[in-house]
Amino acid sequence: MAKNKQLLVAGVDVGGTNIEVGLVDDQHKVHGRAKAPTPSEGPDAVLDTIAELIGSLGEDPVAVGVGIPGVVHEGEVLTVPNLGGWHEQVDLVGGLGSRLDGLPVALGNDANVGLLGEWLDGAAKGSRHVLGLWMGTGVGGGLILDGRPYTGARGAAGEIGHVVVLAGGALCSCGRRGCAEAYAGRRSMAGTAGSMVEAGRTTALFDIMEAEDKPTPTSKVWAQALDDGDELATTLFDGAIEHLGIAVGSTINLLDLDVVVVGGGLAEKLGQDLADRIGEAARPWMLRPSPELRIVVSALGDDAGVVGAASLGRAALLVD
Repeated sequence: MAKNKQLLVAGVDVGGTNIEVGLVDDQHKVHGRAKAPTPSEGPDAVLDTIAELIGSLGEDPVAVGVGIPGVVHEGEVLTVPNLGGWHEQVDLVGGLGSRLDGLPVALGNDANVGLLGEWLDGAAKGSRHVLGLWMGTGVGGGLILDGRPYTGARGAAGEIGHVVVLAGGALCSCGRRGCAEAYAGRRSMAGTAGSMVEAGRTTALFDIMEAEDKPTPTSKVWAQALDDGDELATTLFDGAIEHLGIAVGSTINLLDLDVVVVGGGLAEKLGQDLADRIGEAARPWMLRPSPELRIVVSALGDDAGVVGAASLGRAALLVD
């Protein structure tokens, strides 16, 4: 038993809605899980919550890996558009390490580590050229190129949510206009729905949100509204698929991919049908896709980010 304990690494997946934590062994299996809403008060509150969740797991990890929804470079978070109160660069590695008695801590972008989990033990296992498309509060992306994770010169590669799909279009949380996330992120879609309700449109989206006791329209809320045939929710979601199709098709043209993995909260609720719809929307924008191209839903669900993040923590332990 002691030997197994030495192999357990904590993987932390920080999302715009929730923080998921799990203990992961060297075979990428999750042995314990904990979850809490993501604080909106800023970095210190998030770090405190992560430390508390890890402490609640019942066993002490030997290292920690964290995926966070922002641009990450050399252990610091450069920008986090979808978390409240993050206005400056944050030394998350140092801040979390000090809360965990000096445990080795590694950091990556949440979509990158989600894709890493799928590549290690999920839908992208064995593939060499992969795009991860993560649909949640925002729209994240990650890349595996030539059989290796690819993060670019400053850790910002794969940000498909910030590919511009309509010049001068809707305002995105990043401050630019026309990004895919401005049409397909849950936060953006909810904002548009709220504005349209104020203008006289009707939707059950916010009624479902209140019935589910949710502070925002979560993936579960959207899935229920779509399943009920809510007209406004369906219109907005159809638009999200259309704009994601442009982004995905253009990315396939640029990188000649063999797999696109669709993950995140919406993928967990909607399943392979969501991946199929994105594939159909992308097809008209593809120049010459591989005949073996697969567009598939995440196989690991919530565990993808936890498994991928833990692998970063394990690597940091080996380096140390």
